[in-house]
Amino acid sequence: MRHQKKRVKLGRNLGSRNALIRSLASSLIVHEKIKTTLVKAKTIRPIVEKMITKSKIDNLANRRLLLKALAKEKVVKKLLEVLGPRYQARQGGYLRIIKLEPRRGDAAKMAIIEFV
Repeated sequence: MRHQKKRVKLGRNLGSRNALIRSLASSLIVHEKIKTTLVKAKTIRPIVEKMITKSKIDNLANRRLLLKALAKEKVVKKLLEVLGPRYQARQGGYLRIIKLEPRRGDAAKMAIIEFV
């Protein structure tokens, strides 16, 4: 039974879902602000916040964990050199989600997710 195993599936199988999450997280870190659906924004928020918490301490172990999660050296470098030091004094809550009007084509709830 799946008691307390709730996870948003986003209408995809496991590999596609993981690739989507990795791509959204990389785009958010590089651009620092992206427009996406509300469900996707709520899905990647805790993932990216944990990455920022790891990036506060620049050591080999955290670098390898971030590389494993993101698989792009450029993104990990920005995390460790720019975003980690920026939020050094902050205890959490690095991202904000702003709700937008529904998308015209299919009325999906849209949102902007950005760094505080």
